[in-house]
Amino acid sequence: MNGREFFAGLRAGTSIAIGYFPIALTFGLLAKTTGLSLLEATAMSIFVFAGAAQYISLSLITAGVAPVLIVLNTFIVNIRHFLMTASLNEKMQTDDRWKKALYAFGITDETFSVLATQKGNKLSTAFAAGVIVIAYGSWVIFTAVGHLIGANLPQFLQASMTIALYAMFVGLLVPSMRGNRKVASLALIAGLLNSFFYFTEWLSTGWAIMVSTLVSAIFIEWISRKGVKAV
Repeated sequence: MNGREFFAGLRAGTSIAIGYFPIALTFGLLAKTTGLSLLEATAMSIFVFAGAAQYISLSLITAGVAPVLIVLNTFIVNIRHFLMTASLNEKMQTDDRWKKALYAFGITDETFSVLATQKGNKLSTAFAAGVIVIAYGSWVIFTAVGHLIGANLPQFLQASMTIALYAMFVGLLVPSMRGNRKVASLALIAGLLNSFFYFTEWLSTGWAIMVSTLVSAIFIEWISRKGVKAV
C-alpha cells in the first residue's frame, strides 16, 4: 500500500472524524440508556458502522421489536449504499475484489462525499483506506467513550436521555423539510401510515415502520415521476 496516499487519505478524512465525534459520543450515551452493554454498543459500531441505522435500531430495541425486523429496517435505511458504492467504483483504480469489498464496508454518506469530490481521474485504494480508517476509528472509539460517560451519569439523567433520541430525529428531519415539499410529503405520509398501523394494531411496531417507510417512499417517487413526465 502506498504510504503517502494513505496519509493523504487520513488528512482528507480528518474533518469526518471530527464531525463524527459528537454523534458517536451521543450514540454511545443513548446506547447505555437503552440498556446495551459497552461491548454490545461498541460491537454495533464495529459491525454496522451506519449512524442513522444504529440510532433507529436503538428506538426499535426500546420498543421491543424482533431482531429480524431490526435487520430488515437497517437494510432498507442503508440500501442507498448500493448506488453510492456502484457510482464510486467508476472513480476508483482497478484493484482486487476483496480490497474493494473491504473499503465498500466503510462507505457512508460522509466518506462517499469526500471520495467522490476528489479531483483527478482515479483514486487509489490507499487514499480511500486512509479516509475510511480515520472515520471508522473515530466512530468506534467515541461510541465506547460515550457509553463510558453515560455509565457515570446519575440514574435520573440516564432515564431522561431516552427523550434525546426522539429530539435528535426531529432535529435531523425538520431542517431537511424546509423548502423541500418532497421530503415534507414523505415524512407526513409515513407518519400517517405508521399512526394508522399503530392505532389499528394491524402490524407490530417493527413491521409498521418498515411498511410505512417503503410505501411512502414508493408513492412519493411514483408521484414525482408522473409530475416530471407531465411537464
